[in-house]
Amino acid sequence: MATIRGRSERWSGLLVILLAAGLVLGTAAPAQAEATADIVTTTGRSGQTVSLTFDDGPDPDDTPALLSVLREHRVEAVFCLWGEQVRQHPDIVRQIVRQGHTLCNHSMHHDDLEDRPVAQIRADLVATNAAIREAVPGAAIPYFRAPYGSWGRSPEVAAELGMQPLGWTMDIADWESPGTAELVRRLNEGVTPGAVILLHDGLGDRSQTVQAVDQVIPQWKARGWTFTLPAGPGRHSGSDHPRRG
Repeated sequence: MATIRGRSERWSGLLVILLAAGLVLGTAAPAQAEATADIVTTTGRSGQTVSLTFDDGPDPDDTPALLSVLREHRVEAVFCLWGEQVRQHPDIVRQIVRQGHTLCNHSMHHDDLEDRPVAQIRADLVATNAAIREAVPGAAIPYFRAPYGSWGRSPEVAAELGMQPLGWTMDIADWESPGTAELVRRLNEGVTPGAVILLHDGLGDRSQTVQAVDQVIPQWKARGWTFTLPAGPGRHSGSDHPRRG
């Protein structure tokens, strides 16, 4: 009896190890993608997939309005946060995370990093991550986007810190505030399969952007588009599959 019990305990221990490793029944634990210095500009998926990304928040008015739109349409997005704004509105950062969206470091003060030395870039990115994690302890920050798209040495620094440099395929210049109808037109005419779309929820009145997003999401879903995250390690903090809603 003791021998049988001993064997049973050994098998139970082995089973726990195998389950933890994700090897039971031929399954394998998903490999965690590592950040690289390559600037991601697509979803990395075939077909009609698109990723929505929003810069320069959080904003006390437009970000909550945008979050309501995304929740209504069941779409996950990436929020590229400005550290200075995070410190002013930590409650909104917590709301972004609670609703299942993905975070992106967008620098501390939205400075041009093009000619900055590596040490200064690293200090800026580390400070921004610290501000975000002060609002949301332990938050995953899988992406970094350089202000103005002026990258300099920041891609390699971001990768060293575990963040994938995040560019874009399509910029509709919503900062011009050309009117909601014009933004909708630009989105519909410019969208391409796999596009990462640059939009804004901060640094100005972005109510037109919020309204345009509210209009195009159901239009695109009706045409067969799905919403997902950009390529890179960010997928492991969100869904591994496109979301149709």
